[in-house]
Amino acid sequence: MNKKCSHCQTRYKIEPSFFFGAMYVSYGLGVMLSVLVFLIAHFILGVSLFGSFLLIATTLFTLYPILARTGRNIWINLFLSFKTKYSKTHLNCNA
Repeated sequence: MNKKCSHCQTRYKIEPSFFFGAMYVSYGLGVMLSVLVFLIAHFILGVSLFGSFLLIATTLFTLYPILARTGRNIWINLFLSFKTKYSKTHLNCNA
């Protein structure tokens, strides 16, 4: 992950414990995804409990990079606003 945004020069690592908050958001997203996979696999598709567990583990393992990045993006957007400080050319900033 880059240290600063190429458009607005915002540091991505705001404080040493910043990623702890992002970890909690990522954990919440993982729990929601696990519940959704379990409900679909067990109740709609009729997969056994062990099969549902394996499907949840496979899904979380596969989607972990996406969950981690999404958690960081959600966490940083709770504290920083990019739309009010910069012009329309900088709205493509992906912090």
